[in-house]
Amino acid sequence: MSHDTNTGAAGKSGAGLGRILHSPLALPLIGLIVVSVLMGFASDNFFSLSNIMNVLRQVSVVGILAVGMTFVILTGGIDLSVGAVMALVGTLGTGMMVNMGLPAPLALVIGIFIGLGIGLANGVLVAWGKMPAIIVTLATMGMARGLGLIYSGGYPISGIPGWISWFGVGRVGFVPVPVIIMVVIYAAAWVLLQRTPFGRHVYALGGNETAARLSGVKTQRVKLAVYGISGLTAALAAIILTGRLMSGQPNAGVGFELDAIAAVVLGGTAISGGRGLILGTLIGAVLLGILNNGLNLMGINPYLQDVIKGAIILLAIYIGREWR
Repeated sequence: MSHDTNTGAAGKSGAGLGRILHSPLALPLIGLIVVSVLMGFASDNFFSLSNIMNVLRQVSVVGILAVGMTFVILTGGIDLSVGAVMALVGTLGTGMMVNMGLPAPLALVIGIFIGLGIGLANGVLVAWGKMPAIIVTLATMGMARGLGLIYSGGYPISGIPGWISWFGVGRVGFVPVPVIIMVVIYAAAWVLLQRTPFGRHVYALGGNETAARLSGVKTQRVKLAVYGISGLTAALAAIILTGRLMSGQPNAGVGFELDAIAAVVLGGTAISGGRGLILGTLIGAVLLGILNNGLNLMGINPYLQDVIKGAIILLAIYIGREWR
């Protein structure tokens, strides 16, 4: 009897371990632990509280961009415009404060709506225009970048109120404000994806668009919404970056869209859509930040860092495919 009980307990334990190992979070967590341990051995300062907080603060901008990117990729789409939209929103927002004399809170709100509007425009072209997302957002990326440079003349716009720096470099206790904002956004995204019909529709669309449409999902509206969310998160990231730089930088955010995609992929979301968790994206963003920080602490050549990160992303995609 005792033997049967022990066997049953072992079976349940094995089944539980199996579920954990096949969870979408398993690989990202394993990767995060392995990279953290390696970086800890490579640098004595890596696990210091100040360095950890610095990593999380540096991660915040890309991490927030990756939230919107997760929604888009879960539907089987892509958004290459987020870095340029972030730069445009930051440039126009600071311009409204400095050149037009608008109150800073109003300028920030208008900037958020600009980002949301660009995202919705992408969604209209993808959903109703039946245009490939990669082409639409590539075009939007070029347009947003160009508009920012035209408006600013190619130069940073400075002279914004000092309190805006709180969004970029402020602290609540020992926790950086950008980290708090990032965590709040991830929590909201988790509720939206895991606890609402909209979240179920996002996964259904990414899993099989035809089946989702036949089952009553308003696929065009879902596409519109996810690209709107991507534009919104780009605008929120712009506020943090503007607070950090204390200026509007039309050249800011170059390559950030690739980092956001990398965070999503490293977090276990299938690039083809339909599978993934927003918590995985957070882990992926932190993993990417730890990798960047550790390589910097080790004094690795920045160009070589790009090669290493690219190889790791390819490896993550390959292992994730085999794992599934």
